[in-house]
Amino acid sequence: MVAAPVAAQEVEETDGDSQVIIVTATKRDQAIQDVPFSINAQTQEDIQKSGANTLEDLSRNVAGLSVQNLGPGQSQVSVRGVSAGQVVRDQPGVKEQVGVYLDESVISLSLFTPDLDLFDLNRVETLRGPQGTLFGSGSVGGTIRYITNQPVIGVTEGQVEGNVNLVDGDDLGWHLKGAVNVPVGDKVAMRAVGYYTQYGGFINAIGPAGGEDVNDGERYGGRLAFRVDTGEGFSITPRLIYQKVSANGFNRQEIFNLYANPFTTPATVYDEREQYLKLREAFEDETLILDLVAEADLGPVIFTSVSSYTDRAILVSRDASALTGSVSVDLGYPDEGGIDLPSNLRDTTDVSAITQELRFSSDTGGPFQWVVGGFYSQTDRFYRQRLPTPGYAAVTDATLGAGTSAAVANGFDNLDSPYNADLPYDLAQIAIFGEGTYALTEAFDVTIGARWYDYEEEREFNSGGLFANGDNAFDRTESDGVSPRILLSYDLSDMVTLNAQASKGFRLGGVNDPLNVTLCSPADEALFGNFQSYEDETLWNYEVGAKATGNGFFANVAGFYNDISDLQVTLDAGSCSSRVVFNVPEAHTMGIEAEVGFEPVPGFDLMLSGSWIEAEFDSTISDDAALVTATGIREGNRLPSVPELQFTASGSYEWQLGAGSDAYIAASWSHVGNRYTQPADQENNPRTFVHGLAYRGAPDTASTTVDLLLPSYNVVNLSAGIDFDSGLSLIAYVNNVTDENALLSFDRERGGRARLAYRTNTPRTFGLTVRQSW
Repeated sequence: MVAAPVAAQEVEETDGDSQVIIVTATKRDQAIQDVPFSINAQTQEDIQKSGANTLEDLSRNVAGLSVQNLGPGQSQVSVRGVSAGQVVRDQPGVKEQVGVYLDESVISLSLFTPDLDLFDLNRVETLRGPQGTLFGSGSVGGTIRYITNQPVIGVTEGQVEGNVNLVDGDDLGWHLKGAVNVPVGDKVAMRAVGYYTQYGGFINAIGPAGGEDVNDGERYGGRLAFRVDTGEGFSITPRLIYQKVSANGFNRQEIFNLYANPFTTPATVYDEREQYLKLREAFEDETLILDLVAEADLGPVIFTSVSSYTDRAILVSRDASALTGSVSVDLGYPDEGGIDLPSNLRDTTDVSAITQELRFSSDTGGPFQWVVGGFYSQTDRFYRQRLPTPGYAAVTDATLGAGTSAAVANGFDNLDSPYNADLPYDLAQIAIFGEGTYALTEAFDVTIGARWYDYEEEREFNSGGLFANGDNAFDRTESDGVSPRILLSYDLSDMVTLNAQASKGFRLGGVNDPLNVTLCSPADEALFGNFQSYEDETLWNYEVGAKATGNGFFANVAGFYNDISDLQVTLDAGSCSSRVVFNVPEAHTMGIEAEVGFEPVPGFDLMLSGSWIEAEFDSTISDDAALVTATGIREGNRLPSVPELQFTASGSYEWQLGAGSDAYIAASWSHVGNRYTQPADQENNPRTFVHGLAYRGAPDTASTTVDLLLPSYNVVNLSAGIDFDSGLSLIAYVNNVTDENALLSFDRERGGRARLAYRTNTPRTFGLTVRQSW
């Protein structure tokens, strides 16, 4: 069995053991070799045997796909090096660069793309390059599609899976999942999926709220779908999806904290996977999705309607004591009852969205195939930020003058919260799209497509409190345009297909939040205070590739060049505790990606996948040398968070263990190259952060020097299993065998005055999974 990197919706056997694999990347059932652009998909079997639990796990096996882990439900995805850098929880106006779909329903939301459970998925497709023609504005870099197993009429089947795992040698995790498909009469089927996962923690904390494994959590939810097929060319599939993800902390490994650092008395030096907490932290993401897919066979035309409703509630609750305390030092507050007050930054996001897509596609055997459709979406997003710090109003009034807290409140009630903000968003989009493919010969196909879009966003910004500006602003952003693409596909032989494309993608611009000037140094206010709005980002992708299959062999190779205009890059605004999005006039990414698999002997499968990417700025944003140095946006500097080299080598050997059972062993080695979290990290690196805070014995000249080039890292996974003809499977695995402590991104609070830290990965994990299918 060849562990191919693409998955089947249905598989037909032809010519002995070769497979025709069907995907829906073009919104039509199509053999993978006939898709005229670069695509990868991980099958249900791939997911199960690899032990992958998240998109980040899967990304290591997908060339050109990288994921920046900022905690559960907050990972950021980039494809082919198209990256805006580290977008954080308080940038609700920034749009995603990679669109994410659950079957036909769009679920992507900048930063907060749902961390979906991978159980009972048919496959996960990664469509590289702009997919705006068929998948909209959120797909400037690419599109990821979670394809679930659909209800099957007339079939009774199911699966139950249990797991127990030990994380970092001391914290247990486990999960229990199940799926069942049952017929309901002759024309109706139901498929139900349920799951619960308990995540083991691996971050320890010191301080008043310290403890062991503080970042443990849970995920639970399910899907319920019905398929009704009249048998006369009409079917509907209504579905309900619910999921809640909770984490009790974040994967933050600190090296400096205002309250405990090498300069305080007593001095503190942090161990790996350790942080300081005055307050426990939390993340919650509750998602409800209702969707309905209707399909009608109208003879030579197939009509499809996709309706969806999404309701999400997200909470990010952080210990912001060091942030608030660092400002209190600057304001001259007393240590006790002032600088030392526990402070809780609470970011909440409430989102409701409706989408409607209608499309028609040809259903004939002629040389011309086409699909046309329309799309509408309406999204209401309300972002709120509060900083409750009990006792802060009293110490503020005592230090800065009676009535100060009330004078800066700007209508917000809690005077103990020195920062408050409300940002309601109203986003509407309409689009018309279409693609047509004409077979000029039996071997040569040409596809031409385009999407016209009209996008409007309205936003209010209201803020109050000592750390705020007292803003009351209203902004509107509008954009419309056309995203075209042309694709060529040529069958060099029955085994080799060549393809080429040119395609355009876009991402809507927006308005930056005002700087928190009360927290800024004069120099940072002067540097970053004049960037109010940012324009649409556009990208032209040029690609050539080849796909080959043979007896026990496949190879998919592509080379690409992305010409990016007005790239939106997000950066910390120095000491201001604000973030600013800049437009970089010119940038590019180019590279080579390859996935190769072969079977040297029966039962022994090898697979290599990898990418080399050059992602660089081709211009700067200003003639101001100080601003260029502060942002790192200069010609030749690398785009943020993108490794130049990323590859995975994996292998498995399967053999017959006995009558009615097969055994296998598998191993993978993944390498992720070095990266920078933000473009400015390339300037004056290694960087010396002067904390400037005389507190607890630390001098105001205290500093920490950090190499901001995140080192490359390697992850090795091992697994072994037995599959019985009865449907029972037993799998034992070790993930991150070498216990690699990978530094995934760098976090600086208030320019390093409050905290310096890294995000880190899951340590060595031992696990055992039992699965029963019928």
